[in-house]
Amino acid sequence: MASSSLKYTSKLANQRILVLGATSGIGFCVAEAAIEHGAQLVISSSKQSNLDKTIARLKETYPSQVEKQPITSHVCDLSDVANLDTNLKSLFEAATNGGTIKLNHVVTTAGDTLPLSSLNEVTPEIIYAAMNIRFVAPAVMAKYIQKYIESSPTSSFTITTGVRAHKPAPGWSVVTGMASGCEGLVRGLAVDLKPIRVNAVSPGAVHTELFSQFPNVDSILEIFRQSSLTGTVGKPEDLAESYIYVMKDHFVTGTVIESNGGARLV
Repeated sequence: MASSSLKYTSKLANQRILVLGATSGIGFCVAEAAIEHGAQLVISSSKQSNLDKTIARLKETYPSQVEKQPITSHVCDLSDVANLDTNLKSLFEAATNGGTIKLNHVVTTAGDTLPLSSLNEVTPEIIYAAMNIRFVAPAVMAKYIQKYIESSPTSSFTITTGVRAHKPAPGWSVVTGMASGCEGLVRGLAVDLKPIRVNAVSPGAVHTELFSQFPNVDSILEIFRQSSLTGTVGKPEDLAESYIYVMKDHFVTGTVIESNGGARLV
């Protein structure tokens, strides 16, 4: 695995990384990349059954690495707003063995199906539903970052936003507001949590398991291809590189890393 003589690829070796939303899509690929970089991995999702399946998948792909660095998992339902504070505290306690082992990096890629409504259908409930997992949860998470993560510029907290923050589409006003808010949150937290670094990754269209809910997937993917300069749709493996980058670059903070195939230029 990683060797101390390798200055770049060993940067995350033995680092303790917590990935929320790790059981599918981008989060799963971030977990894979963390293992390949020799990290100690902690994964979280809303269901234990999904966590168990994910650990089995990772063991099958990386048997020797997982044997050397066993994966820790803990359930945390970020959509349960009433119990969010308690759930997050329990997660961070589990991820750090009761605070005896500091985390080095926290990444949240957790998401759900975004509510898209015309303006005359918007209600407070729809707005809350769009923000709970992607904005409210990371904002509450920040106070536990201070306590449970190593206070160093080598440590980082990375959240996920999206291209709609800068390129609104019809019916996406609420989502655009939420995504823009995430970028502002990152800048504020970078100041409040220093020297810990805080950044966001902003994906464009990425082909994940969420696409399975659409009956006309091929047509949707073709629209996304035509809406990029690369003529492609992003892969979770592509996006994972962005999250790994912000963990490894100890001089980047308060920044949004974009991976969207040039969609903002089309």
